[in-house]
Amino acid sequence: MAKILSINPTNPQPRLIAQAADILRHGGVICYPTDTMYGIGCDIFNQKAIKRVYQIKRRPKDKPFTFMCDSLTNISQYGHVGNTAYRLMRKNLPGPYTFVLSGTKLVPKIMLTKQKTVGIRVPNHPVCLAIIESLGNPVLNTSAMPEDNDERVVRTADDVDHLFGKQVDLIIDSGEIVPEPSSVISLLNEQPEILRYGKGSLEAFQ
Repeated sequence: MAKILSINPTNPQPRLIAQAADILRHGGVICYPTDTMYGIGCDIFNQKAIKRVYQIKRRPKDKPFTFMCDSLTNISQYGHVGNTAYRLMRKNLPGPYTFVLSGTKLVPKIMLTKQKTVGIRVPNHPVCLAIIESLGNPVLNTSAMPEDNDERVVRTADDVDHLFGKQVDLIIDSGEIVPEPSSVISLLNEQPEILRYGKGSLEAFQ
């Protein structure tokens, strides 16, 4: 069974954040809180760990996962950010948005779509941001829900443990999160395109 680590959602304890980052650094898979729901993730540079997440989620290999950065500066290392995209992201990040961008050469192939695009987030959650910063790399991001999403609501670390506890190395408990998917916005062209209506105001992108 996975170890459950309670981390304060507003003032994450650095010692505990370092423990979580260390598990990721050594190829571990963890469940962690975000601003939209509990997620499953690993270091995007560890192919073995990424393959584990594919197995856990029973996800087809031709559907790459999104990933999370800790800042807009961090995003621009992994996605090509034009002037319009930069302006929009600067105003709305961190927040519950997944932005689709053209990937840079730094992005591992396994994380790219056939069109060489990536989905990137900067979540508005102190625990999540602290883990990414401590690791020093982006973290893969997928919901801690079954791929078929059979309406089982996952709100707490106990819910996550019940579904995925035997398959992951660590579950971070930062209290209850009412799940609501991120809004997905393509910034591949000058005009933003809303691909999925989810959490967060979309006024700026219309």
